[in-house]
Amino acid sequence: MKFDPPLTQGTLVKRYKRFLADIVLQDGTELTVHCPNTGSMKNCNEAGSTVWISDSGNPKRKYRHTWELVSVGNGAIAGINTGRANGLVREAIAAGQVPELDGYDVIRSEVKYGAE
Repeated sequence: MKFDPPLTQGTLVKRYKRFLADIVLQDGTELTVHCPNTGSMKNCNEAGSTVWISDSGNPKRKYRHTWELVSVGNGAIAGINTGRANGLVREAIAAGQVPELDGYDVIRSEVKYGAE
């Protein structure tokens, strides 16, 4: 996914209180960042993992940075910010990275299906 501005890379120290994580940036700066994923993240919160964060640019926000991605091994990267899931999938489909969904002219998210 293309992030604007680009994400900043760091190393996860720990995740706690469901919504917070401590990370260390490559320059040694230590930050507490917002974790937008309330799940257990069992395989995504291992200390020492490479993480990427976004900067809201809002100095009044209590936690200015948001944890977006984490490296989970074998070269795989997991999205942490559940609010970005639709955009990430849309971008992957449009770029032809999901061969099973090639050939569709229209990509829509969370479309109502069936009688409900």
